[in-house]
Amino acid sequence: MKSILPAGAVALAMIAGGAWYMTQGSGQTGAADVRLPGAAQAQTPDVDTSTVIEMVKGDADAPIEVIEYASYTCPHCASAHANLIPKLEENYIDTGKVKFTYREVYFDKVGVWASLIARCGGEEKFFGITDLIYKGQQDWARKGSEAAVVDELRKIGRLAGMEGDQIEACLNDTDKIATLVAWFQKNASEHGINSTPSFVIDGKKYTNMSYDEFAEILDDKLGE
Repeated sequence: MKSILPAGAVALAMIAGGAWYMTQGSGQTGAADVRLPGAAQAQTPDVDTSTVIEMVKGDADAPIEVIEYASYTCPHCASAHANLIPKLEENYIDTGKVKFTYREVYFDKVGVWASLIARCGGEEKFFGITDLIYKGQQDWARKGSEAAVVDELRKIGRLAGMEGDQIEACLNDTDKIATLVAWFQKNASEHGINSTPSFVIDGKKYTNMSYDEFAEILDDKLGE
């Protein structure tokens, strides 16, 4: 599990402290730089987050709503997407029992860049690209430089069928970066997210669980 806060902290430092991400144009990576000033240095700008598309699987009218909060750089999130999520999809999402929403958490600029690539192909490609990002996490997230990381993310974008110009436009969309980060901060504050992966099931937060634990909660709600 990847924690946003040190042990004993009582609020998200990024939110309660008023920290924010600042974009300063392309650097050596060829992607928009993303920096996190200290909490005392800047206040979160007032950003309209209504343009952010929620990435959803399953029946919109399903009896249970599950929201996953995960980071593309979190190893436990990659494990969940290799083991937990496919079983949930087979047994609960595809069967109309669960409406599943995926929301990104940003620990660092690398996670933001990965999110830009995942969202670059729109709703239809989002979950497929997300799977590619998690499957390749051991490779792209541990490159020796930021430029190498971004190059690996570009490869994932091309593997998903996107053209180079489209990928570069997404990686340098500074307005999108500001909007996504403000959206993350708003959601994380609402649900008290302090580690990943976290799941909100019908409004109640749970931390990383096994499939059996997850299924027990869902079956109880379904009366099964």
